[in-house]
Amino acid sequence: MNKIIVAIDGYSSCGKSTLAKEIAVALNYIYIDTGAMYRAVTLYALRNKLLSNDKFDKQQLIESLPQISVSFSYNSTLNHSETYLDGENIEGQIRGIEVSRHVSKIAQVKEVRAKLVEIQREIGKEKGLVMDGRDIGTVVYPNAELKIFMTADYKIRAQRRFEELQAKGDDISYEDVLNNITSRDNDDTSRSVNPLIQADDAIVIDNSEITRDEQLKIALQYVSEKISQ
Repeated sequence: MNKIIVAIDGYSSCGKSTLAKEIAVALNYIYIDTGAMYRAVTLYALRNKLLSNDKFDKQQLIESLPQISVSFSYNSTLNHSETYLDGENIEGQIRGIEVSRHVSKIAQVKEVRAKLVEIQREIGKEKGLVMDGRDIGTVVYPNAELKIFMTADYKIRAQRRFEELQAKGDDISYEDVLNNITSRDNDDTSRSVNPLIQADDAIVIDNSEITRDEQLKIALQYVSEKISQ
């Protein structure tokens, strides 16, 4: 069976990672969450006091990039890969609202993007890969056999994210999450370096009114068509 690259792009909190993981499991493909990579660098910047609500030492972060290691390790118990920063499992620390508030600033730094894109391209040399992010089908893998662009109503995305954070015990309001979603949408689509845009040959999936199972079924049908070509 031919192996392909599935590139999934789209807005924040629209289920890109969920769909990508499910496709990877169904095909026995490698899954890479590129958003987690940017979150890892964000966590590094926060920990090292390079980034806060009123400060961003971009130059120091750029100079630190050669020393920052972002990698993934497969967790056979959980059946998915987890994110590591300098050898430390940080999967549980990069999903909170603090990292979410600042990750767009990190993603706008061209030197950060260049470093992470290099890692992403190296991972996909053998194909058999599902990767999600903001610029996978446009920048990282413009020749990917299947490109999916995901979207959903911003209020629905905010409600889903709010419920997810509540389940984790985060003390946050729906309004804060909604503001974060709209702010990230603006940052993602307006940044000068590799902004979020839909690739010309991408298939759009709007999951505002469909279930996860329906979404996966649609995506796997497209995957099957591409593999058989």
